[in-house]
Amino acid sequence: MAHPRNRQGFWLKWRNFAGWTLGAATLTVLVSTPGLAQEMTLNETGSTLLYPLLTTWVAQYAKSHPGVQINIGATGSEAGVQQVIAGKVNIGASDAYMSDAEIKHNPRIINVPLAIAAQSINYNVPGLNAIHLKLDGPTLAGIYSGTVRSWDAPPIAALNPGVSLPHHAIVPIRRAEGSGDTFVLTQFLTFSTPSWESDHGYGTTISWPSVPTGITATGNAGMVKSIQSIDYSLGYVGGSYSDSIAQAKIGTAALKNGAGEFVLPTRDTIMAGAASLGARTPSDERLTLVFAPASGAYPLVNYEYAVVSTQQSNPATAAAIRRFLLWTILPSEGNEAWLTGAHFIPLPPHTWELSQAQIQSIK
Repeated sequence: MAHPRNRQGFWLKWRNFAGWTLGAATLTVLVSTPGLAQEMTLNETGSTLLYPLLTTWVAQYAKSHPGVQINIGATGSEAGVQQVIAGKVNIGASDAYMSDAEIKHNPRIINVPLAIAAQSINYNVPGLNAIHLKLDGPTLAGIYSGTVRSWDAPPIAALNPGVSLPHHAIVPIRRAEGSGDTFVLTQFLTFSTPSWESDHGYGTTISWPSVPTGITATGNAGMVKSIQSIDYSLGYVGGSYSDSIAQAKIGTAALKNGAGEFVLPTRDTIMAGAASLGARTPSDERLTLVFAPASGAYPLVNYEYAVVSTQQSNPATAAAIRRFLLWTILPSEGNEAWLTGAHFIPLPPHTWELSQAQIQSIK
């Protein structure tokens, strides 16, 4: 079923850009779903990257839909998926899609993209935070494996000729909890660096190499705070925390993409990354957008998923979930503004139609 605006305005931007014929804090608010006779509670938890956007969505939904209580939490993508599988929440938010093995054991769980996000590589190198140091996948893999240990190491110096790099140990920071941000970063390292693929691979949780200077941080807010407070540190942050990154005055790296270009995470480069791969999205929508080969594409791009069971406890709960999720992807000027304000990109037409079909399967 096509939305009445699917050939104009909101979608036209995607069509012109991509050339397609078809983009643990808890908040409680009251939302109403027309046609439901009783109040109910929906529970969500998961991605800290998606949490700022969910906060906006739920608050805006409440203005026109009083009646369903929606509890949202920021516990990490892995926790969001596992809580849905265990039947403890109605919706899990995740930056990562479920693996083939997880789907095989949980065939009733679907992965529904709601928006497109990106991730940045950030650092705190005194005197250099105002410039965009150039980094690539193999160099980041070296930093997180401990083979590239200082900021003036040859691999970093070779990417940044003319930059006076300090001879100081790098402090690599990784997420403490199972995280979709970790999934995206380690996919990039896997796709760009054969040694990382053979030794470590990717996932929301992996067996990280032991690096003497390495530390952990919890959530995207914790990652930003840690980078800001620790000189010579480096970490990875979800794009919805761009304002926090700017306020912290930490550096953002320009990353080498699949076309060999060094690019920053801007709206255009994120759209380019999604456009070059998004048309391949299958009906179950489990697809990586990381390390796209197209010119101008930013390499750390991902779908933001709602992970939901297609078999709910009762028809009223299923209806409430369907209506809320369909509302979140509804092409409208208001939703586009909320997405932009939280540093997300709307779904392109092909993915929007697939997401709509998956949401309608929730019973």
